[in-house]
Amino acid sequence: MNGNNASLICAIRGPVILIAVGVLFLMEQSTPYGFSRTWPVLLILFGLLKLLERLAGGTRPADRNMPPGVSS
Repeated sequence: MNGNNASLICAIRGPVILIAVGVLFLMEQSTPYGFSRTWPVLLILFGLLKLLERLAGGTRPADRNMPPGVSS
């Protein structure tokens, strides 16, 4: 995977989380499982998206703070 895939994953992270929140609130209204029981799904989803971003070749957190032209 290359950097383009990482940027795609970053671009869809927000909409995916927003859809997941909507689904969880819909489940609260239509099933016996309330948001108070299903919110860990958001943590799992966010973690999976971060893992996919990392596997796709996204930057490491230390790389973001490095000035341009400096290699680690």
